[in-house]
Amino acid sequence: MSFFSIFLALVIEQVRPLSGHHFLHAGLRQWASWVARNVDAGQKLQGWLAWAITVGVPALLALAVHWLLALTLGWAFAVAWNVALLYATLGFRQFSHHFTDIRDALEDGNETQARELLAQWQQVDASALPRSEIVRHVIEHSVIDAHRHVFGVFFWYAVLSVVGLGPVGAVAYRVAEFTSRFWAESRTARQDGQIFSDSLTQATAQAWHAADWLPARATALGFAIVGSFEDAMDGWRNHSQKFPNDNDGVILAATAGAIHIQLGGAALKRTAPLDSELDGTEEDTGSGSTPGRVPEVGHFAQVVGLVWRTVVMWLVLVALLTLANVLG
Repeated sequence: MSFFSIFLALVIEQVRPLSGHHFLHAGLRQWASWVARNVDAGQKLQGWLAWAITVGVPALLALAVHWLLALTLGWAFAVAWNVALLYATLGFRQFSHHFTDIRDALEDGNETQARELLAQWQQVDASALPRSEIVRHVIEHSVIDAHRHVFGVFFWYAVLSVVGLGPVGAVAYRVAEFTSRFWAESRTARQDGQIFSDSLTQATAQAWHAADWLPARATALGFAIVGSFEDAMDGWRNHSQKFPNDNDGVILAATAGAIHIQLGGAALKRTAPLDSELDGTEEDTGSGSTPGRVPEVGHFAQVVGLVWRTVVMWLVLVALLTLANVLG
């Protein structure tokens, strides 16, 4: 069931991608705001409780519907439910248009447009970036987005569906990622005026780091297997600390080694609060770069190839796990 659900969801998402402003995003924003208003009062325990309710209720609801469909209407309806949820929680097309537009602008020699597109995507000041730095930042943000939109969802969906928990992993992972950004906006200036407590934002950040710890390392390992294994593992061991976020650092260091390019370095200064939609990443504040070649436009194709080879590898692995579960 896991393999077919993931495969069908990816195919549908390629044909008809969800927009970044669909009703599920709006509903999730309203849900997270409502829970925070009614549960969070600034205490540590309340911060954890708010996070547990925000993430746990959608995940348990997804599981309840999955079991109900499987028991009453049959596994085909349960698969359809899983496909629908995976369609909403994973997919390249939720962020890949940014990558494609910037790549096309650079290939046409229009660096000004590329800077503007990067600034709009990440809400940063990119006006003074040289060409190689534009490429570097696009690669870094795209790789992290690929992890959060695809490989992280893959990981928790496959692991938990094998033990009978259906789409719980996919839903919980995406909601946890969303809350880590949405509630962190209070550190800047939210447009709706709602400010969340430090206890809530700290609990959310800690929970997200824990939820992403294993998937991040699985993604890095996948990049190493389909890329230059020794260099990727060397980057993982010796250069991941050059990135401020432990989980993201492992992925980016492995990516740099897998395709022999320099990643990491000076951060971009944000010009606006983080967006509430499920298509952003955290600001990086890198303190050093990895060894390798200076990023060039030609490296975009290598990154795309690395990501797609990893997708195929994980699909094969999930297919084997599904087969083993059926035969067992």
